[in-house]
Amino acid sequence: MLPPELPPLPALTRAEAELIDRYLDVVDLLGRINPARPGDTYRGLRAAQALVVKATALRDALTLMHQRGESEVHAPTLARALRVLDGERRASRVTVPPCSGS
Repeated sequence: MLPPELPPLPALTRAEAELIDRYLDVVDLLGRINPARPGDTYRGLRAAQALVVKATALRDALTLMHQRGESEVHAPTLARALRVLDGERRASRVTVPPCSGS
């Protein structure tokens, strides 16, 4: 049995798609660095080192949008794109996990 088909991505400009991709790159790395999550320091260190490059790419994507005259972020459309790309789960790794009750 095949997995359920994902909904289609909303129509995005190239710059918006780049923004979404770079944003999720940064979110993924922040999730790996999150000190409230289990893991070793080396993994966090490697993610922190990569974060510098990915944050620069995110800045460049926003700069390109601005230069192309895309002065507004269309939040509802971009939020739909993030949901299709599993952004909610990926971003949840950045937050502090709920208390375990111990």
